[in-house]
Amino acid sequence: MAKQNVAEQFVDILARAGVKRLYGVVGDSLNPVVDAIRRNPSIDWIHVRHEETAAFAAGAEAQVTGSLAACAGSCGPGNLHLINGLYDAHRSMAPVLALASHIPSSEIGLGYFQETHPELLFQECSHYNEMISNPEQMPRLLQTAIQHAIGRGGVSVVTMPGDIASKPAPEKSIEHALVTERPSVRPGDDEIDKLCRMVDEAKRVTLFCGSGTAGAHAEVMEFAEKIKSPVGHALRGKEWIQYDNPYDVGMSGLLGYGAAYEATHECDLLILLGTDFPYNAFLPDDVKIVQVDVRPEHLGRRSKLDLAVWGDVRETLRCLTPRVKPKSDRKFLDRMLKKHANALEGVVKAYTRKVEKHVPIHPEYVASVLDDMADEDAVFTVDTGMNNVWAARYLTPNGKRRVIGSFSHGSMANALPQAIGAQFTDLNRQVVAMAGDGGFSMLMGDFLTLVQYDLPVKVVLFNNSSLGMVELEMLVAGLPSYGTTNKNPDFAAIARAAGAYGVRVEKPKQLQSALKDAFKHKGPALVDVVTDPNALSIPPKISAEMVTGFALSASKIVLDGGVGRMLQMARSNLRNVPRP
Repeated sequence: MAKQNVAEQFVDILARAGVKRLYGVVGDSLNPVVDAIRRNPSIDWIHVRHEETAAFAAGAEAQVTGSLAACAGSCGPGNLHLINGLYDAHRSMAPVLALASHIPSSEIGLGYFQETHPELLFQECSHYNEMISNPEQMPRLLQTAIQHAIGRGGVSVVTMPGDIASKPAPEKSIEHALVTERPSVRPGDDEIDKLCRMVDEAKRVTLFCGSGTAGAHAEVMEFAEKIKSPVGHALRGKEWIQYDNPYDVGMSGLLGYGAAYEATHECDLLILLGTDFPYNAFLPDDVKIVQVDVRPEHLGRRSKLDLAVWGDVRETLRCLTPRVKPKSDRKFLDRMLKKHANALEGVVKAYTRKVEKHVPIHPEYVASVLDDMADEDAVFTVDTGMNNVWAARYLTPNGKRRVIGSFSHGSMANALPQAIGAQFTDLNRQVVAMAGDGGFSMLMGDFLTLVQYDLPVKVVLFNNSSLGMVELEMLVAGLPSYGTTNKNPDFAAIARAAGAYGVRVEKPKQLQSALKDAFKHKGPALVDVVTDPNALSIPPKISAEMVTGFALSASKIVLDGGVGRMLQMARSNLRNVPRP
């Protein structure tokens, strides 16, 4: 049997850690690793057109599967292109291993062609970032990187010069059992006792939930029922907590709606469950706040806490709920449920009035029809900007669907590359990229990756020929919009020229049949929907306080954008309110 080289050993360890594919663009310093993958049946090389796409795709795969995913870039400019997607994966806590291949080791520090210093460049977007300088390092260093990515939830970067990758692997290298799953973290008894006392003493408790409530839906509902608490959520908590939730009072934040803001400000005790909610302007400063989070570095960095609880949400609530005293007073909960329904009643007209005849097409209508027609277990990837608004307002979670976006990093152009990674996890699952024309055109080259691998991703393009959210920001600041207009081609024609299914929709009556045909198509498809750039208009009355701060004024503006099925959900929840 031929002796392994370092690249082959590297690939073997990745496969043993559960990595199924490596996304990237081939290049000289990366060639030994790509060749090792060619000869390894356990792992595939996925050739994308831009390394930024590789990192976004790996991050999306990790979020869908919960397992380690990987990407790679060749020396210098190649691996430098990874950085934006890696920032997104890291801030989304997606376990991703990135290989940054490097110039020949003998030339490092001498200004060689394409020289950069990856061990410095990726420092801020990784938990672990080290360079392999000799073959004996490789197994332990790679294993350490894998365990950082999985154990801490985020990115690890391994830099490896091409000449090191080609050298013989050490004969007696140390390889140990790999950690591939994270444990549950239970708070200490003292923290549980303190939290129990605070809940028992409070008359009005509100729960505000983030992505850390994944897998804890039943526990949150049981706790809310016992203490008669309204339940609000951040955008990343929507898919995990909004469905089958009779205590739902909506979402807070820049895209907020309903009574979530009031519920968090009118309570005695606010409990933040698994959320690193970034907008402290929306958090109260005059109520007691408890935060529960599995990552201790997140505790207290948004608001002053009365109690910090280090633990994952499910285990914390499993410990807490049996200990707290049940509350019988529903007055606060029922008042918030009524406020929530009333708030939605006031804005739903913007979504329902003449939308089926309006040209250009209301984007709210597109999102609503898409929500109705998509599969029950569809994966949606959502571009940053106005598409975040439509996803927050119109996608209906049900415990099976997934909604992935650049919700923490806020990058443009994420939807298409994330759809690639999501689709590779299951070729039979429906994956829909809700893309904006600005984001799609930024990384449009990787639409060819869909064609090359015949990935059945459906790109629904909200084409308003503008950078809509940036335009909104300018309007809120009192500035005339400038530099926000896109002169776009017929994207459907481009899709057809690339060998995919493409259809352009300019009238509302064409939309349903276009989506139906695209969804039936077995390969990649693009539906180019020409939408109204003026869909969000400034309401006639905005307070001076709102105008001075983008956060509150933007949320007020968005309230005129409709709410899809959420009004129906709120009305349904009102049935639980006892009649006098």
